[in-house]
Parts: sequence; structure tokens; C-alpha cells
Amino acid sequence: MKLLLARPAEGVTWVRRAFQVFFRQPLGFTALFAACALVLFVLIRVPLIGRPILLLIAPFGSLLFMIASRLSVAGERPVPGAFLALAAADRPRIVRMLKLGLAYLVAAFVAIGLIAVVEGDALVSLLDTAANPQATPEAIEAQLGDSRLQAGFLLRVALGALLSIPFWHAPGLVWWGEQGWAKALFFSSVAIWRNKGAFAVYGLVWIGLGLVFTLLLSLLVALAGPQQATYIATPLVLFYTTVIYASLWFTFSGCFAEESATPTPADA
Repeated sequence: MKLLLARPAEGVTWVRRAFQVFFRQPLGFTALFAACALVLFVLIRVPLIGRPILLLIAPFGSLLFMIASRLSVAGERPVPGAFLALAAADRPRIVRMLKLGLAYLVAAFVAIGLIAVVEGDALVSLLDTAANPQATPEAIEAQLGDSRLQAGFLLRVALGALLSIPFWHAPGLVWWGEQGWAKALFFSSVAIWRNKGAFAVYGLVWIGLGLVFTLLLSLLVALAGPQQATYIATPLVLFYTTVIYASLWFTFSGCFAEESATPTPADA
């Protein structure tokens, strides 16, 4: 694979193309998101092994959306195309993806452990208090001011950002670039650093759209009430999340290309 250098304005293009492929195949992407959500719903309720398995296969979820967007660009159906592509993969490729998933599992558990050390029982105590019908607003407010809870929140954001960088492009590099998990994590980080301007614009666009959606939801709540607004808010949030996942392929193809396709960018 060759590393491409994207102009900052490419961040807008990645978002725009994600909306384009979604509206080209809305039912396909909706079905893909529903299938992934069903797997999440089932595994999160399986005692002991459910959550570790969910973390292990998380890179496969990102990969499915990347394959789906690529198929949609080619004029093919993302579903069942993405699942068929995954099912038809050779054993070495699946093994490399599983190794990447194992790396994600270990990294996630390390992050969870660090958060637990910093946060202690502050979050559990807050949730217990909030669930208690006899709890006063003052008691909840006092726990919200717990410095451990605030430090834990900041650490969640920081570790989430750090984890996303190496794992952002890694599924694509393993799948199409045939790289090992460690090399894929390294070059994913390099690509984001080299194209940090484009990713900054990309992130700002999504934040801006999120604020617009939030304002629309607030307006709906004010006009129709919270119960009626929920019927619109839920599909809107699902739509927003699905399009974000649909954009993963465009961030990847904007940063990497097959060596024969681009004569000048730096090698990855």
C-alpha cells in the first residue's frame, strides 16, 4: 500500500461521499447497521464471555462497513455483499483480523483497568444514587462534583481517542494491504498523523452536524414534547451513526492506495 497525503478539504469530501453512498443504498446500510446492533445486543447480555467476544470482533464490524461502502461505490449491493466478502475470505486473512481483534481486546482491557484505578467506585455510586427514588438532587449534584468521576471522564475521552488512532485504518490495512496486526496499527497511526489536517476537518464536520441534530431534537422536544420527539430522535441518531461508519472507507481510500494506482505518494 502507498500512503497518500490528503488536503484538509478532503475531510469534507469524506463526509459528503458517505452521505452519497448511504442514500444510494439506504436499505442496505440500514440492514447492515441493524445486523451489527443485533450482535451487540445479544453478546452484551451473555455472561462472562459476551463482552470480550464483542471487543474481539469489533474490527470486523468496522471492516464490514468499509466493504459495504466500497461495494456501493462500485454500484453493487452492500448487503449481502459485505457478509459474502467476509465469508469468502481465505484463512490467513481471517487469522490476521482475529489477531487485530485480540490486540483491540487487550488494549481495551488495559484502558478499562486504568479508568477503574482512577475512577474507583465513583461512577457506581452515582448510578446507585440516581436509581434511588429517595435520592435528592443535592446528593446527585454532590456526587457529580466528585473529582474521581471527572478524572475518569477525561481519561475515557483521552484513551478512546488514543485507541481510535491505531485501529482506525488497521482493518483495511489487514484486509486489503495484507499487513500483520502490528504493522497495520503502526501505519494507521502514521496515516492519521500525516493527514491530521484532513482528519481535523473531518472531525469538525461531524461535530457540527451533531450539534445541528441536537438543536433539531431540542426544537422537537419543545414543540411536540419528549415522548413524541423520541419517535424522530431514535431513527435520526441511528442514521447519523450509520453514515459515520459508512465514511470509514473514504477515510481509508483517501489515505491509502494500491502501489500500482499511485506513482508518487510515500510508501506505506
